[in-house]
Amino acid sequence: MSTPVTTPALVSIDTQATTKAEVIRELAERLVAEGRVTDIDSYLADVAKREEVMATGIQGGIGIPHARSECVTAPSVAVATSKDGIPFGAPDGPAHLIFLIAAPTGADDSHLQILAAIARRVMRDEFRDALRTATDPAFIADTMTKEVQQ
Repeated sequence: MSTPVTTPALVSIDTQATTKAEVIRELAERLVAEGRVTDIDSYLADVAKREEVMATGIQGGIGIPHARSECVTAPSVAVATSKDGIPFGAPDGPAHLIFLIAAPTGADDSHLQILAAIARRVMRDEFRDALRTATDPAFIADTMTKEVQQ
């Protein structure tokens, strides 16, 4: 992948969203603005379908909504931090870090590699804490690109 998986424009520090739908839309709008998603409604429908299958909240205050979609132009991850947390269905409570993974339909398994890399990294307290407390979108984008993009 030559295109960085995350850029500062794909990062929302301290989102004001309070629901899963709001934060997913906010991050999807960033993907559209960066030309990584061509049709927001179609993409949001694909993410919603995936969310219906199983909650994407994981232990440690993490939400990882994701979908393959016809309207995704490049594997991407939009990231939001939330001080108050947003319910994503994890047993230990709301998500304070949300990673929206967008992958093109019919692409290789890059989105699974990204998902696995994020899931592994967020188990490390220092990775989680560094992203959760970051105040600079560029720091989060650089960290994601270094840690997640193979």
